[in-house]
Amino acid sequence: MADLPFVFARDQQLVLQGDRLLCGPGATAFGLREARRRMRRPLAVETLDAAAFDALLNAHYRQGAEDGEADLSFDLETRNGPGLRDLLEDATEAPVIELVNQLLRRTVRATASDLHVEPHEGGLRARVRVDGMLRSVMDRDDVPVKRVVSRLKVMAGLDTSETRLPQDGRIGLRYGGRDIDVRISTLPGQFGERVVLRMLDRHSGLLPLDALGLKPAQEAVLRRLADRPDGIVLATGPTGSGKTTTLYSLLQLADHGRRNIVTVEDPIEYHLPGISQTQTNAEIGMTFAAGLRATLRQDPDVILVGEIRDGETAQVAAQASLTGHLVFSSLHANNSVAAVTRLRDLGLDNYLIAATLRGILAQRLLRRLCTCATTAPTTPDEAALFRAAGLEPPETLRHADGCDTCGGTGFAGRQGVFEIVEVDEALSARIGENASELELRKMAIPKDGSLLAQGLALAAEGATSLAEVRRVLGDL
Repeated sequence: MADLPFVFARDQQLVLQGDRLLCGPGATAFGLREARRRMRRPLAVETLDAAAFDALLNAHYRQGAEDGEADLSFDLETRNGPGLRDLLEDATEAPVIELVNQLLRRTVRATASDLHVEPHEGGLRARVRVDGMLRSVMDRDDVPVKRVVSRLKVMAGLDTSETRLPQDGRIGLRYGGRDIDVRISTLPGQFGERVVLRMLDRHSGLLPLDALGLKPAQEAVLRRLADRPDGIVLATGPTGSGKTTTLYSLLQLADHGRRNIVTVEDPIEYHLPGISQTQTNAEIGMTFAAGLRATLRQDPDVILVGEIRDGETAQVAAQASLTGHLVFSSLHANNSVAAVTRLRDLGLDNYLIAATLRGILAQRLLRRLCTCATTAPTTPDEAALFRAAGLEPPETLRHADGCDTCGGTGFAGRQGVFEIVEVDEALSARIGENASELELRKMAIPKDGSLLAQGLALAAEGATSLAEVRRVLGDL
């Protein structure tokens, strides 16, 4: 046996590392004897305090056995139903339950943002989204599709008898001492219900502003915006571009002791110490607009609205900023200046946008090259792209290759690129005069300040590939 079973290690306060047996304060003589009997070899015993042992236990079993081994080594729990049950303690679990548990473990271990469970004519495929890209983790023809989907619906408390309508729910997981909120969505399809699970690790997404990939000048602009007493600050970009993470980082700059900070979100993605967070629920009328109105009666100084989706929310946010509140929110727009067009489309008058908008941030996430990347001379066509953006082309560029460490993708991790507009008096005046998006962009964005120019700069530095820049940014 290569390792101690997780449940035994947790309950007996013992972790095996090579020929060392590391003991917590709760280790017993029975546990020591049983560990030596199981291992059938001499073990050097070392003792740790409670905090050190807990950290070691979580880290050790987070990197433990591969899926499918007899002794499953992951602290994976579900919080639905009458009580908290450790999925690893039941040795008689049915194969379908075990398969679902393995998929969840693999998703969490890969730090994936989503798990897709997709029935097809030949069976069932499962894919995870890592660094914004989907990769297959299972495609089998011997899986009982309906039972797998039913298991996920049971975990989320959904109606298993209803297969004709979409359903939404949540599953609470715990992994390595971290709480992970899973949002589940089902959609009827030709070969069965398709299920997508969004993984929200409430403690891993909080980053300081200087860890987002901002340039010093950009960071200074955001700090000024976070210190303003009123107005609206918007983060724009497609789904999964990191808007919420950036807004949370801005909130962390605020003085929690002197300012009352309240959020209205769907869902609450990360826990923010010292900040009041509210979850919307459209089914009972708790929309973003209703939550924002209620928040204004809580004497707030700073308000975070998860997303401006409709004209009502936009109007309430604008009125809130006019009455002395600083409002942060996200908005779906292709670039920073396009947010003005989007607000107009939602029904805000130009004078109201000009009076309330203080700053706009557009962002994208580019995958960073793995150390296995190869280097090649820059071609004339590649050099032309740099010159068109006003940049000097580099002599060489790095390209994705692929190795075991990066799973053959050639990339490991992501980095943000940002386009930030601080709305000054001149820009505000042109917004009020109904200037076109093109004119506003020429006023607000220098050539080397665009998303594309910053992506190309990262490619020139060797942090990412030119192909990745073109995939994510196109011709922005």
